[in-house]
Amino acid sequence: MSDQSQDTAKDTLREAALHYHENPKPGKLEIRATKPMANGRDLSRAYSPGVAEACIEIKADPTAARKYTTRGNLVAVVSNGTAVLGLGNIGALASKPVMEGKAVLFKKFAGIDCFDIELDQPDPEKLADIVCALEPTFGAINLEDIKAPDCFIVEQICRERMNIPVFHDDQHGTAIVVGAAATNALHVAGKRFEDIKIVSTGGGAAGIACLNMLVKLGVKRENIWLCDIHGLVYEGRTEDMNPQKAAFAQASDKRTLDEVIDGADLFLGLSGPNVLKPEHVKKMTAKPVIFALANPNPEILPDLAREAVPDAIIATGRSDFPNQVNNVLCFPFIFRGALDVGATTINDEMKIACVKGIAELARATTSAEAAAAYRGEQLTFGADYLIPKPFDPRLSGVVSTAVAQAAMDTGVAERPLEDIKAYKQQLDASVFKSSMLMRPVFEAAATAARRIVFAEGEDERVLRAAQAILEETTETPILIGRPEVMESRCERFGLKIRPGQDFHVVNPENDPRYRDYWETYHQIMARRGVTPDLARAVMRTNTTAIGAVMVHRDEADSLICGTFGEYRWHLNYVRQVLGTKAHHPQGALSLMILEDGPLFIADTHVNQAPTPEQLALTARGAARHVRRFGLKPNVAFCSQSSFGNQAEGSGPRLREALEILDSLECDFCYEGEMNVDAALDPDLRERLLPSNRMQGAANVLVFGSSDAASATRNILKMKAGGLEVGPILMGMGNRAHIVTPSITARGLLNMAAIAGTPVGHYG
Repeated sequence: MSDQSQDTAKDTLREAALHYHENPKPGKLEIRATKPMANGRDLSRAYSPGVAEACIEIKADPTAARKYTTRGNLVAVVSNGTAVLGLGNIGALASKPVMEGKAVLFKKFAGIDCFDIELDQPDPEKLADIVCALEPTFGAINLEDIKAPDCFIVEQICRERMNIPVFHDDQHGTAIVVGAAATNALHVAGKRFEDIKIVSTGGGAAGIACLNMLVKLGVKRENIWLCDIHGLVYEGRTEDMNPQKAAFAQASDKRTLDEVIDGADLFLGLSGPNVLKPEHVKKMTAKPVIFALANPNPEILPDLAREAVPDAIIATGRSDFPNQVNNVLCFPFIFRGALDVGATTINDEMKIACVKGIAELARATTSAEAAAAYRGEQLTFGADYLIPKPFDPRLSGVVSTAVAQAAMDTGVAERPLEDIKAYKQQLDASVFKSSMLMRPVFEAAATAARRIVFAEGEDERVLRAAQAILEETTETPILIGRPEVMESRCERFGLKIRPGQDFHVVNPENDPRYRDYWETYHQIMARRGVTPDLARAVMRTNTTAIGAVMVHRDEADSLICGTFGEYRWHLNYVRQVLGTKAHHPQGALSLMILEDGPLFIADTHVNQAPTPEQLALTARGAARHVRRFGLKPNVAFCSQSSFGNQAEGSGPRLREALEILDSLECDFCYEGEMNVDAALDPDLRERLLPSNRMQGAANVLVFGSSDAASATRNILKMKAGGLEVGPILMGMGNRAHIVTPSITARGLLNMAAIAGTPVGHYG
C-alpha cells in the first residue's frame, strides 16, 4: 500500500471513529432505571420515604447492600491517564473515551455494570487513597492505564487496604492472556514451560506481570532474560531500575538482545516496533514462539518472522493478524466469577484458573457463534489459533466458573456457590438466550436416543449442530449429503466430527439403499402422478424427500429440513410422504424469546387462512408444546376484531374456533377474539370485557391468517431482538420439522432437542 493510500485509510478510520463516539449521542454509556418510575407510588418507593427502609437494612447488615443496591454487580474502571494505550501520558480527561470503552466491554461480555472514573491525581499514594475511599460504592476495582512503577504502588496499597477485588488489568489481564497463549503455543511446539528459555523486551508493568505469570506456570526464573531500552537487565545495573525489574536480573556479562536471543524458545515483546529482527528469529530454537505484542506496530511483523523461520508460532496485539492477545478474553470473566462468589481479592489461583479456562477453550471445537462473528477466518486449534476469539460466547461460562471455583477452593469467597454446575448453566443462559427455556426440552430428550436426519447435511450450520448434538445430547445425527464435501468442510471449520465415523451419512449420489428409497417413494406416490423414473430422480436430488422416506421406513425418528428454500416447498414433500390421518401438519409454532419473557406465535407457515377447525387444532397443539417448556399456556386468539365487534375478516372464524374448544372442555386457558394489545395487557382487556376468562398476559398468540402470524414473528425478531426457537411443525407426531433459512447452528441444536423428545412427553 502506498503512503498516500495509508494516509487516506487512516483519515477514513479517524473520521469513522469520531463519528462513532459522537452519534447518535455523545459517548458510549448511559444509565437506565431497572425499576418502574411511572407514578407517584413508584417515586415514593424509589426515593423518599421508601428508600429509607433499604438504608436501615444495610445499616444493620452491610452485606444487604448486595440485595438492595447495584454494588454486587458494579465495577469502577479507575485511571489517571498517565499511560493510555500507545498515547502515553495524555491526562485523566483525555483518557475518558478509553475508560468508557472498558466499561462497555464489561457490560457487553459479562453483564457487569460499570462506572468509569478518571482522576486528575499523578501522585500514586494519593491516587490510592481516593480509590480506597470508593469501596462502599463498588463491588470491585479495575485499575487502568496508570504508568509504571506507580501502578505497582497503587495496586499494592489498594489490595492491602480494601476488602474487595482490585485488579490492574494492564498487568494481570495481559499476563493471563499471554499465559493462555503460551500454554497452547508450547502445546503446538511440543515443549514444556520448565524446559524453555524466554527472552523478553519491555520492563513495564505488563511485561513484568507476564514474566511473573510464566514463572507461576513453570518457567524457571534463571531461564528468563529481560531486556529494556537500555539492554539486558543484569545484576548490578543501576540505570532505570526498580525492584520489579531487579527480580529478573541475570548474572551475565552479556548486554544486548542480539547476545541473549541465541537458543531462545519464546520471545515476549511488550516494547516497541521493529525491536526483533529476522536475524534474531533465526538464532532461536526450532518452532520458535514469538509474541510481538507492541501496539500498533509489533516488534516484528508476522510475515517477516515466518520468512526467517517458516514454522514460527506468532501472536500479536493486533486484530488483523491471527492470535490477537486481547485482554477482553480475561477481565470481564475474572470479575464476573469474583463478584458472584463475593471474593475479597483476586489471587494467583484465580488468575491461573482463568489461564487454564481460556487455553482449554481454544483447544475445544470452535463455537458456531464465534465462527459467524469471524467468518472467513480459520478457527481450528493450531499455530494460527492459540486462543479463543473475544466473541466466543462460551468464555463466560467456562472462564467465570473456573475463577469462581478457584476463589471458593482458596477460601476468599464470602458467598460460596452451592451448585457450580447450576452456576455455569446460569452463565450460559445469559449468553444463549434460549438455554434456560430449553432446559426441560433437553432433559426430556435425554430420556431416549432418537435418530434425527438432517436434509441439508453439507450446510455449515448443520455440521456444527451435529457436533453439538453429539456433545450435548443422546441423539444420533444422520446427515444427507456427499461424504467428501462434509469431510472437507468439517476440517475447514475445525470440527472434530467426521462422516461415517461420528455420524451416519446418506449419500444421494451413491447409496446402497437407493433402490429401496425410490421404490418406497414410488409406492407412496404412484397414484399421484409420480412415475418410476420421476421417483428415481427425486431420490437422487431431493434431500427433503429422502429424509421423509427414511422416517417413513423407520430408519430415522425425525426429519429436520429447511435451512434453504421455501417453507411450503419442503412442507409439500413432508405431507406427501409422512402425512396420514393420524399425523398431518396442523400449524407452525414459533417461540420468540424476548427481553421480558417468552411469547409463542401461531400459525406462521402452514395454513394461510385457517378454518375454525384448524384454528382449534392449532390452539390445542400450541398448548401442548408450551407445556413442554415448563410453562402454563395462556392462549389468545388475535384479530382486528375485538370480542365480536366485527362481522367480517378473521373474527367470525376465530369465534367459531372458540366454540369448538368450548365443546371439547380443554384443560388450558384460551380467550378471544381480541387485538394483540388486549392479549398482552390484562388491564386493557379487563376494561374491554370484564368477564373475560383469561388471567394475566397471554403467552400464546393464535392469528386468523399466516400472514399476520408470520409478520408478527418477523417484527419481533428484527425490531425487538427476539430469538426464535422453531418453527415447530405441529400435528406430525414429532416426525418432521421445517426450519427457515435464517436459523443458526444453535437454533438447529434446539430443534434437534425438540425433535428428539419422545412423543409421550409432548402429547
